[in-house]
Amino acid sequence: MALDLASLFGSKNAPLVGLDISTSGVKLVELAEAGKHELRLERYAMEPLPKGAVVDGNIENVEQVADAVRRVLKKSGTKAKFVALGIPPVSVITKKIILPGGLSEEELEVQVESEANQYIPFALDEVSLDFDVIGPVQNSPEDVEVMLAATRKEKVEDRVAAAELAGLKATVMDIESYAARAAIERITAQMPQGGEGQIVALFQLGANVTHISMLLDGQPLYEREQPFGGNQLTQDIVRAYGISQEEAENKKRQGDLPEGYEAELLEPFLESAALEVTRAIQFFFTSTPYTRIDQIFLAGGCAIIPGLVEIVAARTKISTSVVSPFKGMQLGGGVREKQLRVEAPAYLVACGLAMRRFDR
Repeated sequence: MALDLASLFGSKNAPLVGLDISTSGVKLVELAEAGKHELRLERYAMEPLPKGAVVDGNIENVEQVADAVRRVLKKSGTKAKFVALGIPPVSVITKKIILPGGLSEEELEVQVESEANQYIPFALDEVSLDFDVIGPVQNSPEDVEVMLAATRKEKVEDRVAAAELAGLKATVMDIESYAARAAIERITAQMPQGGEGQIVALFQLGANVTHISMLLDGQPLYEREQPFGGNQLTQDIVRAYGISQEEAENKKRQGDLPEGYEAELLEPFLESAALEVTRAIQFFFTSTPYTRIDQIFLAGGCAIIPGLVEIVAARTKISTSVVSPFKGMQLGGGVREKQLRVEAPAYLVACGLAMRRFDR
């Protein structure tokens, strides 16, 4: 993988696993083809990360992350050696540019580098740069629209190093929001009329950050991040019951908490989450020409907190559901369906990364 052109958009390599490295842990997904336009979930697994190993999307301790990757590989039982990795959108500069059509790959590279100088606030030798030709420009068919993507080299190198220390070869580096979008496109295609013309709001509720995407026919209308996540509830539990972070996280997942927990901690957290969602929707309406949303999808580790779907639907008056990126897929022999139902929403990005195996 040439790090001067880090292939942020990736290429087909098989077999391959999708590996999502986030603040809270490492998630792995391996998919296989199961007939025409059919996918099978072969394996999935998750391993927590020690606090401070990844902060704001930056790997602070490569060895700790590599250890978690080794554990997740062992837990999943995968034999794949190639990996698709994601990089947080906040770490990537993306820009659509217009270039003359008919250029060779080499000529495109030269033009992209020249254009990149205008948009990237770093020296080009400090940057991993890639581009993807989107297609002809609507009103000017002799030109092409090109998506330029750039990130600091160390952001790519840290992720590649963590994978390599665990014995994997990184062949695709994607932007996490693009991976999530690829996974969601499969789901919207299963809606009536294939979801055509429907405005879908995707809320990925992580440990510390909620990533919001408003999508129409697979294209983003609006994206932003809000500093809100499930860690707030975990911290409330730590303070209220004097237990460790790890214990609080486990008890939160298992619902194994004292009697007053729901009224004192859970309900206020759900109210805050619903307020964040309604606020984000208002921002969308006031900053774009759009005035409706047809469907809200909740994803991320937080999405499965009991009562969240109901309160969001009640506050927004919009159809709301927790999204499983594996909906409509066949399941491999080792996948436990009951467990998958609970955990699936946390695997949206990892699933989108694993789908890169089938890019044509």
